[in-house]
Amino acid sequence: MRILKVKIAAFILALSLAVSLVAQVPVAAGKGKTILEFDTMVAVTGPYVGTANPIRGINGGGLPWKIENGNGELQANGHLEVHVRGLVLAAGPRAGTNPVADFKAIVSCLSISNGSPTTVNVSTGLFPATMTGDAEIETQITLPSPCIAPLIFVTSPTGSWFAATGD
Repeated sequence: MRILKVKIAAFILALSLAVSLVAQVPVAAGKGKTILEFDTMVAVTGPYVGTANPIRGINGGGLPWKIENGNGELQANGHLEVHVRGLVLAAGPRAGTNPVADFKAIVSCLSISNGSPTTVNVSTGLFPATMTGDAEIETQITLPSPCIAPLIFVTSPTGSWFAATGD
């Protein structure tokens, strides 16, 4: 009988340990959860062209652009993917082409600093872009905590936006 009680106690201890480990898995896995997934982007146009009306401190490109398709996702751990197709100038002598060799992405979050609201813009490195406006951006960034209402911009190497999440 005593051996049976020891085996039951060992089983209960092992089961308790397993349950506590399983309960911790979602917390650790939570860092990779998707916080923003998008399948549309809008190109800079109208009053957002240039420096007159920046969005979260980010100026628009100097000319109107257009985009065929933009999609991607941002995970809570800072993994970012952005895929753009046909991001090209919409007007002027170079309309229908992308004159920029590299794009980068900027993730813009509303956050909190010393108890006050703040905007935090986090840039990626440069990623090659084709003359037809295609690019694949996949990278790891450090997001502020918290990262509220993230927006993702595809920009020039100097940080002027050509496309942003939206429709």
